[in-house]
Amino acid sequence: MNCLSSKNIFENIKSNYVLQRIFKLLQHKRCLDIINYNKNIQKRINININDYKAYSTEYSSIEIDIIPVMGGHGNFIHINEEENEYYYHIYFNDNNEEIKRYHLNRYDEITKITIIIDYQIKSFYKLFFHCICIESISFTKFSRTNITNMSNMFSGCSSLNELDFSNFRTENVTNMSFMFCGCSALEYLNLNNFDTCKVTNMSFMFCGCSALEYLNINNFDTYKVTSMSHMFCGCSSLNELNLYNFNTYKVNNMSYMFSGCSSLEYLNLNNFNTHNLMKVKCMFSECSSVKGLEIINFVLFK
Repeated sequence: MNCLSSKNIFENIKSNYVLQRIFKLLQHKRCLDIINYNKNIQKRINININDYKAYSTEYSSIEIDIIPVMGGHGNFIHINEEENEYYYHIYFNDNNEEIKRYHLNRYDEITKITIIIDYQIKSFYKLFFHCICIESISFTKFSRTNITNMSNMFSGCSSLNELDFSNFRTENVTNMSFMFCGCSALEYLNLNNFDTCKVTNMSFMFCGCSALEYLNINNFDTYKVTSMSHMFCGCSSLNELNLYNFNTYKVNNMSYMFSGCSSLEYLNLNNFNTHNLMKVKCMFSECSSVKGLEIINFVLFK
């Protein structure tokens, strides 16, 4: 593990040689541990810990707390084959001992799972894919900004009823497709901290979130989004949806976007720019409760 890969990361530190010796000595440990170690010895080697601000922001770990379904079983995290399992650290019930398995047995007496993910992981693709034994997920520490892919992140988490995104960082994420797809038990989502300025794909993002009654996405920046296909498909309990701030200039696919939104009574899409829109198949299919649909500015050129 090379902790010195970021260029100029130590340019303001007084003794590069000493630090290099420390990192070499501790290279078998996580970078977060190295940061903590430096705090303990900073006075001894006359280095101000503030010099590590840029380092810790880039290389700090992400910490996630999970509450499993009581008596549930199955995977509680999905680690892609191409990723190194070494960078995922798992602890049960606040114990200090690291666990080497990623599933729960039916009779496990586990009330809390803590997962720490090292800086080497830059994608959350399918992180909790079809983890049906999870009831709650809280991101307790999330200072890094190098995550670029959150596609299918919670897809198929059918028992998930609580998500805490208060410390979430998404400013460099480009793909949020299928992110909450199939989260049929979620009744509420607070996405106020979501920065979507670089996202290009929101297809199937909330598809199948059948328990959601309200969704505030007024802060979403959709300027770079090209696909919104099936975005709200199957959100059968959704009775209100304000998309006034949506910039749809680059969107070319809105097929099935609101299909199955059977509780929606009103949709105002007059601000939608459809100059690049090519696919609208079944966009409003099975919207059986809609009484008002404003699409006066819809123009299909292709």
